[in-house]
Amino acid sequence: MDIVLNYADRYFFTPYVYPEQWAESDPFRQYASLFVIVTIGGYLLYLITASLSYLFLFDKRLLQHPQILKNQVRLEIAYTCWSVPYMSLPTCALFLLEVRGHSRLYDNVSETNLGYLSLVRDAFLFLCFTDMLIYWIHRGLHHRLIYKHLHKAHHKWKVPTPFASHAFHPLDGFAQSFPYHLYPFLFPLHKGLYLGLFVFVNIWTVSIHDGDFRVPEALKPIVNGSAHHTDHHLFFDYNYGQFFTLWDRIGGSFRTPSAWEGKAPIDDINKMGIKTKQG
Repeated sequence: MDIVLNYADRYFFTPYVYPEQWAESDPFRQYASLFVIVTIGGYLLYLITASLSYLFLFDKRLLQHPQILKNQVRLEIAYTCWSVPYMSLPTCALFLLEVRGHSRLYDNVSETNLGYLSLVRDAFLFLCFTDMLIYWIHRGLHHRLIYKHLHKAHHKWKVPTPFASHAFHPLDGFAQSFPYHLYPFLFPLHKGLYLGLFVFVNIWTVSIHDGDFRVPEALKPIVNGSAHHTDHHLFFDYNYGQFFTLWDRIGGSFRTPSAWEGKAPIDDINKMGIKTKQG
């Protein structure tokens, strides 16, 4: 995140916002700047990605499904917009530690033993590591003592739209994103790759809520896509994984997606004879 912060300081914060005597290296200034960057960036990434998914991938006939709430899209957006600044508060504390050099993030690929191949390796390891932790965190959020206080808000959307992707209680959202921030404190990771992965996981989060079930046939047993996550919203206790199906299979929570058996929400719409895409 120091890459983004440095650009923001050079072209915006230092010349236009902060007094000259407030040093760019001051931790309080860095945290304040990070909060602005992460909050505004979070809004933009969410609204742009979810809007594109809604416009081009989401089948708007689903808005007529019996389990869709009245004004659901507006409610999803409003809840997310309320939640994002609160999620940013603890997130920026972790970013601050990274900016101040307490992580294992590095600048130059030449510092690694595999060169550019290390980027491929580290991206794969990042996905595997975070998928494992998110599975157990997500499953823990379904514990009866926790669920109603934190995670229930996200399951309000039984037939989600792409705008439900980030509609979490702030503590729920931070808990499930924590593995992404933990990884670079434990393992080496290129700074540019880290930023790219941060964008990717947000896009992926939108994609598993878009109701587009297309996955290459060879990857269906491996990838936890929208079909799996749609069933998670419908049936609650299955398919907790984020990227892969491995931990659901290990943990006994894997469910073959209803979409592959012709029983997805869009199949209900087809049986109702609704052909026009509304909205």
